[in-house]
Formats: sequence, C-alpha cells, structure tokens
Amino acid sequence: MNIMPMRFNILLALLPWLLAHGAPVRAQLYSSAELDKKYDMVLNNPGVQIESTEAINLMYNYQFDQADVEFRWLRYRYPDHPMPHFLMGLAAWWKIVPNTDIEIYDDQFLAHMDSTIFLAEKLYDAGKFKVEPAFFLSAAYAFKGRLYSERKKWTKAAFAGKKALKYFEECKGNGDLSPELLFGDGLYNYYSEWIPKEYPILKPILALFPKGNKKLGVQQLQKVANNAFYTRVEARYFLLQIYSMENEYPKAYELARYMWESYPNNPYFERYFCRTAFVTGRVKEATQAAENILRKIEEGLPGYEGVSGRNAAYVLAYYNMGYHKNYTLASQYYQQAIDFSLKTHSTNAGYYLSSLIGMGKLAEMRKDYDEALRYYNLADDRADKKSGQDKEAKKAIERLKQIKREQRRAARRKR
Repeated sequence: MNIMPMRFNILLALLPWLLAHGAPVRAQLYSSAELDKKYDMVLNNPGVQIESTEAINLMYNYQFDQADVEFRWLRYRYPDHPMPHFLMGLAAWWKIVPNTDIEIYDDQFLAHMDSTIFLAEKLYDAGKFKVEPAFFLSAAYAFKGRLYSERKKWTKAAFAGKKALKYFEECKGNGDLSPELLFGDGLYNYYSEWIPKEYPILKPILALFPKGNKKLGVQQLQKVANNAFYTRVEARYFLLQIYSMENEYPKAYELARYMWESYPNNPYFERYFCRTAFVTGRVKEATQAAENILRKIEEGLPGYEGVSGRNAAYVLAYYNMGYHKNYTLASQYYQQAIDFSLKTHSTNAGYYLSSLIGMGKLAEMRKDYDEALRYYNLADDRADKKSGQDKEAKKAIERLKQIKREQRRAARRKR
C-alpha cells in the first residue's frame, strides 16, 4: 500500500468514516416498525443492528457472497436509507484493502458510494435531523477521496475531500449522540497532528484546519473500538496502524491477534498478526500465521495475494536461516518473497530488499561470491540511500570486493 497518498487523503477526506461489526436475524423477536418510530437515527436503532450483524461479520471475514445476500435484504428493508449502499460499498473497499494497486473493484465501489450520497442528500434536504445523513455524506465522500488519492487523481480527491469536510463539520462533536460519530473526531485529532510532523511539506495546508490532538484522537478511537457498533472494526483497523507507527508493538500485536481470531480469513488482519508476532519475537505464532497465509494464497482464498505473501515468505526465510539453520528452505522462502515482490511491483519494499540481502548472505556462506555480489548490488540499487538495507548492502559489497582482491593476489603469488 502506498502510504503517502493514503495519508494525504486522510487529510483531504478527514479520514474515512468506515463501518464495522456484527449478524442479521430475520425471525424478529421485536417490532421493527416500533423501533423505527422510536429512534431518530438508524445508527442508534438496535433493530437495524440485529439485522446487520451477521452481514457485517461475514464481510469482514471475506465471505462476500454471503454478506451480499444480507446487504440486499437490508436494502429491501430500508430502500430510502443510505446505509445498505454504504455497507455494500464498504464490502467493495475491503476487496481493495489487501492490495490497493488492484483496480477491478473501483467501479463497483464508486457506484455504491454514489448511491449512498444520492440517498443521504435526499434525507439531508428533507429532514430536520441532519446529523445522520451528514455522517453518511462525509463517509462516502471520504471513501471516494481515499480511492482517488490511491489512483493519483488529485483533483477528484481534493473535491471529494472538500465535500467530506463540509459534512464532517456537522457531525463533529456529536459523539454523545452515537459513538459512531466519535470516529471521525478521533481520526481527525490524531492525523491532523501526525501528518505535518511526518510530511512537513503539508504544513501550509494543515494551517487552514483546526489544530488536532494525537493523544485525544487515540483515546477517542479506543472508545469507538470498545463501544461503537458500525465503526468498531474500522477504528481498530486504524489503531493497528497507529500503534505500529508509534512503535507500540505489544499493543499492535494484542489487537492484531484479537482481530485475526475474530475474522480468521481476513487477509489484512492475518498479515498484521503475522507481522506483529514477528516483530515482538513470538516465533511460533509468526511461523503459524506465515504458513497459513501461504497456504491460503495457494488455495486462492479471497484477498490472499502477493502483498501478504512477501511478508509471510520473508518471515519463514528469516526463521529458517537464523533459527533452524535450514539454509535450503531459507533460500526457497527468500526467493518466494522476491517473486511475490516482483509480482506486486514492490521492489522498493523492505521485504524485497531484505530478501535480496538474505540471498546474498546464503551465497556468501557457500563462498559463491559472484552470486552474493549480484544480490547485494541489486539491493544497493533499489534501497533508499539512507536506509539500513542500503548500508548493509554497501558494507557487504566492500567486504566481498576485498575478499576477491585477496583471492586475486593469492592466485598471482601461486604462479
């Protein structure tokens, strides 16, 4: 995933207001008509939550066909409300999440977000209570802006972001009405402070926005993650990234493990579980997760592809080389990580560069110095010049050049 466009669009769109969690019950033990009269917002209606729970759970577990059946029922049940279309658009978005370079779901996603906007605008114009339709308008425009930024359609991204901001302002500060509405506040507070520190070039733009508060933003997202219904999983999705960016890997690991246990066939959560288990030194769990990912790729499960594959293959290569001393398997897994990286056009990714260096080390151990130099030179060519991989590759190149010089001198002395 390209981090910069995503983060930039988080600024533009004020951070997607996603949806999450839950499982429908058709044999109702309540009067849906009475509940509809009682609650001003569908977001607060427990009857709607009951009807949508299974569908949302199926979606996050990448059982999209089954989820779609339930979403269609919700669309029939609430034909004039934007929520069913938003959920269907969210399902299309999660098909994109594992590898944002894939564009085959773009039209489906945009169609559902446009339908969300159409229906939300009708509710917004017709009703006195505008917070809920404003929530869906902000969310739909934010999602569109996020996709446009991934596709580098900056004008469209900026327009969608501006529209999202307009409706976000109407929702902002209404978290007491529904924890769902606190989601946007939390994202805004965190990233509006985080972005200018990471990307100083954006400071002039951010000066036009209200000041954020990272600490408060994390607290708000944690509250949403624990108390919201629709935005719970999406809050956890962002918390995973935030904990990792803040080097809070134990927190990231615990959350990733929980999300993977909740949705065992979600490739994004399983990838994060594998990565955080690896970083926190949990060899057994990281190994099992990596093997599961590679098996699911082989079986063709939805969403399991090369981005997760390069992560999993590198983990297994690293352990086989460093722990098990099984250099044959290490070589196979390093090569697999390289192949996945090439397939996903990720030759600047850390897993690709580290795998090249790993292959170089294995060749060096065999005293195949020409082969080792080939791998080290590839890593040196691709790595950022101030990165750890670049320094390691340069150091190895100089060491091997010295060895080869000494070999030539020794050969001349023997003549």
